[in-house]
Amino acid sequence: MAAKSTTSTAVEIFGTVYHVRGEQNPEYLQKLARLVDRKMHEIGSQVPMVDSGKIAILAALNLADELVQCNNQQEGERVEIMEKVAELTGVLSEALQA
Repeated sequence: MAAKSTTSTAVEIFGTVYHVRGEQNPEYLQKLARLVDRKMHEIGSQVPMVDSGKIAILAALNLADELVQCNNQQEGERVEIMEKVAELTGVLSEALQA
């Protein structure tokens, strides 16, 4: 099995440059960094803290909350889809037996 190549990408988050190694393409890593940077600036403008570590933790909690909400929404939609498929399968079965 071939090894996946990793690349190092410089990203800037909240005024600090980080060199991130990953298998993802650099554009994707930049996109992730911009998302984290945006969230940290959003929180930093609302909460007057000097400690960027605390802002980073709050940003991580906010992003984790968004992820959980998104996953919950997808699960709800998945249940609705399965219920609709079951309903349509019943209708189709009845139509074929008629």
